[in-house]
Amino acid sequence: MIPQRISLVTIGAFELPRLRSFYQSLGWEETETSSDNFAVFKTAGVLLSLFPIEELAKDAGIEFQLSPETYRPITLAINVETPEQVDSTIKKIREAGGKILREPSDAFWGGRTAYFADPENNLWEVAWNPTSVFDERGAMISF
Repeated sequence: MIPQRISLVTIGAFELPRLRSFYQSLGWEETETSSDNFAVFKTAGVLLSLFPIEELAKDAGIEFQLSPETYRPITLAINVETPEQVDSTIKKIREAGGKILREPSDAFWGGRTAYFADPENNLWEVAWNPTSVFDERGAMISF
């Protein structure tokens, strides 16, 4: 049986120092395994890694075809515990230089949500879901 989990998400970085600086400006802490060649940030459950995109493509054995202006076909999410945290999180992301794509608003499904892109157009959602359950580390275990 394959373990049912996601342990690490890696974003291919066009400009690793710039992207690393953005996540650092959000107050995110790196692990001790980070180096000049890649960054790994601690989160509540899944580690977020930044790795040069050309090296990531080479490691996967695929041809590199993206540009920094292209939105990736994946959305990462920061789920928060209260609706007010959606607004305060987006405020901090704006101050850090994130591009706000959708301002915080009440969602049709009963929550509150907003979207932003980091400096390399990786798409993120910030969401509050009234039925979400978090563990003691802050990892979402149900919604």
